[in-house]
Amino acid sequence: MRLKFYPALGALAVAGLSLLSFPSGARAQEQTEVLMPDQSAARAKDLIQKAVQALGGTEYLAVRDATCEGREGSFGHSGELMGYEKFIDYEKLPDKDRSENLPKRNIIEVKNGDKGWVLDRGGVSEADQVSVATFQEELKVDIDNVLRDRWKEQGTILRYLGPDVVDLKESDWIEIVDSENRSIRIAFAKSTHLPLRKVVVTRDPSTRMRSETTEYYSNYHPIGGVTQPFQVTRERNGQKIYQVFIEECKFNTNPSDSFFSKESLDERWAQVGKKTIKKQEKQKQKQEQSDRDEQKNDDKEKSGSSSSSSSSSN
Repeated sequence: MRLKFYPALGALAVAGLSLLSFPSGARAQEQTEVLMPDQSAARAKDLIQKAVQALGGTEYLAVRDATCEGREGSFGHSGELMGYEKFIDYEKLPDKDRSENLPKRNIIEVKNGDKGWVLDRGGVSEADQVSVATFQEELKVDIDNVLRDRWKEQGTILRYLGPDVVDLKESDWIEIVDSENRSIRIAFAKSTHLPLRKVVVTRDPSTRMRSETTEYYSNYHPIGGVTQPFQVTRERNGQKIYQVFIEECKFNTNPSDSFFSKESLDERWAQVGKKTIKKQEKQKQKQEQSDRDEQKNDDKEKSGSSSSSSSSSN
């Protein structure tokens, strides 16, 4: 079910009131409830706190890093599934991430704050600025970052949007608007208090075109006191762009900061790039030999041409 945004909500909030109603298509009896902003924020806060408890409470809040393995789906421009690849991903709060392909571990992406690097068949290179900027933006709307810390940041507005039926489950929607005017809406299941869906609405700064990114969370499993969704699907403007099926997760293994550096990729390249390096060296040697042979031929032709000229003169 897709949550629709009602422009009237913003106008009522300005007037000092919040309108609570079912989003379009909800399979429940329609109702309207009016809350003052403080009441709306208090209800949203209560739902966040219940969700944090459902996700593990103090254990969930104490997570500082996560290592997960699974399968990631790749999708074409039209949203068609292209296939799945195995991966392992290392995340260290607040802003470090390293993803590797399995089993070869010869395609690796590392992000560390405002920097990033890529290891592929060509060696180690700087990540492009677009991917680094995208990573930084995703951190700001990541559901775990939002539920653990971001909702408490100064200048953040909380709103209770109302009840709904999401994925056949009775749910409640809230909205979190941060100090930079990002709108993050989350649906929590009434029965479990776990997140079912997240919707982030943004506008292109130059074109002002609206974009809606939706994430679906399902197949929750408890791991060491933390409740983790083992399936996450992402859509952008209704088109599927990302899907992972997690098979295993570990928390608080404390990977070193150096693991998220260019030097770590250089070390890995020294291991996995041996064949490539040897091949490149052979190609270089072959090209150098070809250049030498060509130079010799040129010298012979010049020498032959010079001899012919001398004979003609005599």
